[in-house]
Amino acid sequence: MLAEPKELSKSEYDLFRELVYKHSGINLGEHKMQLVRARLGKRVREGQFGSFREYYEFVEKDSSGEELCKLLDAISTNTTHLFREIRHFVFLTELLNRWAEDASWRNRCNCLRIWSAACSSGEEPHSLAMVVYGLLQRFKGLEAKILATDLSTRMLSKAMLGQYELHRVGTIPPEYRNKCLRKASVEGNQVYQVIPEVRRLITFSRFNLMTPTFPFKHGFHVIFCRNVMIYFDKQTQEALVNKMASHLKSGGHLMIGHSESLNSIQHPLNYVEPTVYRRA
Repeated sequence: MLAEPKELSKSEYDLFRELVYKHSGINLGEHKMQLVRARLGKRVREGQFGSFREYYEFVEKDSSGEELCKLLDAISTNTTHLFREIRHFVFLTELLNRWAEDASWRNRCNCLRIWSAACSSGEEPHSLAMVVYGLLQRFKGLEAKILATDLSTRMLSKAMLGQYELHRVGTIPPEYRNKCLRKASVEGNQVYQVIPEVRRLITFSRFNLMTPTFPFKHGFHVIFCRNVMIYFDKQTQEALVNKMASHLKSGGHLMIGHSESLNSIQHPLNYVEPTVYRRA
């Protein structure tokens, strides 16, 4: 049985706070000390470190960056479900149909590009892919690519499977549930598997939103960055929104979470409706 690590001290917590903020932009605040202790305690036990400070020093000296990645995986909060905040998907469906019905837009757009910027365990990009798959069925010849990124390699590994328990698919509109999912058995458990035609629309990749310069070659028509900026301070939020805005195509849309707002930061986007912004 692994020994329980010593209590996390305030000075140790501050070290982890600074480390997490530096590498992920997540601002843990004063009140997350017990959460950090609980989430990092397992890493401390598994590595048989004598204390949280010893674990911190190991992470700092690990030139491979692998343990830092595991630490950030443990800290990151990942709570989501399919078609979460349904209004965004209704808006997206109407927007994509309007674009696709415009012959001049189709002539200018050789490929529809969407970015799910904090995709967690895959519910958001798979929801996006179902909407896009429906669009492609109606407008032959249109191409689409969805980039799904997250800081957590653990979540990305889960996301790539496109498998969801039976009780978790109730939030999917019936028209998508019937067309885009198939029942499957995984290790004796019944799940719903997203069909290959939908999964192929998505490319999953680890990406840190705190990267100073985004490396994307092509602009995006739509960016979903929802329920992640609530963990950032205003300075970090402003820097991130402006970087994302610079990678939106003209007329492209940014969608943020319903608990988030851009009201208090400087940015170049136009307000469309609550949590939806457009590049002029």
